Amino acid sequence: MREIDAVKPLRRILETCLYGDDLEAMETFYTRLLETEPLTSDPGHYVFYKLDGCMLLLFNPARCQDNEDIPPHGARGQGHMAFRVEEAELPAWKTRLAELGIPLEMDHLWDKGPHSLYFRDPAGNSLEIAPMSLWEQ
Repeated sequence: MREIDAVKPLRRILETCLYGDDLEAMETFYTRLLETEPLTSDPGHYVFYKLDGCMLLLFNPARCQDNEDIPPHGARGQGHMAFRVEEAELPAWKTRLAELGIPLEMDHLWDKGPHSLYFRDPAGNSLEIAPMSLWEQ
């Protein structure tokens, strides 16, 4: 068997990256939201969180353009990511966001029933909390 024949399709995300100029504010926000400390950080450059089965990487986009060890990368403007929860957890998350002082931008009811909760991080990135049933329609 050729090595190329053993390659399996890509089906999992290892890292998700969001970008923001004020990493101190981003770190404070995500540490409170995720209830965990960063795995590692470099002030003004990056903050990395280890989650269940994936990594959330926060970068200052200006600092990612001058990489020497890896190819330059980065994005400007508002990005988006969604956290997966069980559908029954959504009401508790709505309450938890309020307790954290994080304004809910939208509680969206999709056509087939599940809800998504939308809010923003300090860099303006759109964050969503939603059940997997959103994509099982």
